[in-house]
Amino acid sequence: MEDLITNTTNFVVRERYLSAIEAFIDQPVVKVLRGMRRVGKSVIMRLLIERLLNRGIPSANILYINKESLAFDAIKDYRDLYRYAVDYFKAASTGRTYVLIDEIQEIEGWERAVASFLADGLGDVVISGSNAGLLSSELATLISGRYVEIPVYPLTFREFLTFRHAPQEKLDKEDRTEAAAEAEAEFKNYLRYGGLPGIHQLPFNDEILFSYLNAILNTVLYKDVITRHKIRDASIFDKLVRYLFDNVGNITTAKKIVDYFKSQRIRTSVDTILNYISYIEASLLIDRAPRYDIKGKRLLEFSDKVFLSDIGLRHGLIGYREKDINGLLENIVFKELQARGYKISIGVIDQLEIDFIAEKQNEKKYIQVCYGLGSEAIIERVFGNLEKIKDNYEKMVISMDRFFPAERNGILHRNLIDFLLGE
Repeated sequence: MEDLITNTTNFVVRERYLSAIEAFIDQPVVKVLRGMRRVGKSVIMRLLIERLLNRGIPSANILYINKESLAFDAIKDYRDLYRYAVDYFKAASTGRTYVLIDEIQEIEGWERAVASFLADGLGDVVISGSNAGLLSSELATLISGRYVEIPVYPLTFREFLTFRHAPQEKLDKEDRTEAAAEAEAEFKNYLRYGGLPGIHQLPFNDEILFSYLNAILNTVLYKDVITRHKIRDASIFDKLVRYLFDNVGNITTAKKIVDYFKSQRIRTSVDTILNYISYIEASLLIDRAPRYDIKGKRLLEFSDKVFLSDIGLRHGLIGYREKDINGLLENIVFKELQARGYKISIGVIDQLEIDFIAEKQNEKKYIQVCYGLGSEAIIERVFGNLEKIKDNYEKMVISMDRFFPAERNGILHRNLIDFLLGE
């Protein structure tokens, strides 16, 4: 099939995702790629198809359906999907068959078809979706216990450098000063334009990239939120999106937002705001990190912090503002920790805040993030908050400073760029 042999020469391989899928290939579980639109799920699928073909799998044994293509517009529901797959594989050779479906949430009742694929042994199944609730519906119980979820995120800074043709080996050259300067220059681009792969096909200037990013944001908001949830008051919804994007890294409560809107003579309710935020979160545009009382060992209700899946989308909407640098750096560290597989919360101890508690299996880290440690007052505040925590888990301050001591009273310091390029 012509679709399967698309030239992938110019595709950048994101090995962490391909390896995660390949670990379960030919196993009786559905591989689910979940991520916001335009994070690169389709390219990952194309590269997976290329690897299957290179293994000698005949193209007739691989079915790829991309629901963003009009070629598959006739597949509306699970019945259409099942019939299409059965008919397609009538021409298959003997041996294993593979079903890959992009943006599967556009197919009504897709879970029934996928459950039937598993029951009938029709093929090894890989699907992708851009909705957080992809596997939370009642129908999803049909494949409960028979899927593995692989979250796909925007580019990490390390991946960003690869897309910019500045791989790690280049930055490891002998001239460390030159390498650091190159990484710092690219970090400014990353901070400004974010990590969506598509930006690397365009010239790096504000007018072009901010327009592109704003178009993506509008597509996600319209297709995945306004249309899907039948939002009628688009004006309040638009103002809420701007509020959330403008308050990245800040404590956000529905009551606080309603009070702010009231001060602007905009009438709405707490329930409406809560619903709208849940819709935006389901589209994977934002993440909410709960606050955790370190001494009381309990989650604090109704006071989450909001972070963006991609800061470039924020700048496409409201522009880049240097004064917001601390919140932007927090957002970058949050997404990096998330990509590394950590569960993240915000720490609270004696009414003071710890930016991140990052946990994975038996590992825990406490992390503070700031732009610079330029005064004794800042140093005392940032390190002092961590010193109040009396357990033995790793504690770290991350900043843009390059020449700050690597440790202070047992608390580590890392330069932000070095942290992002580490493991």
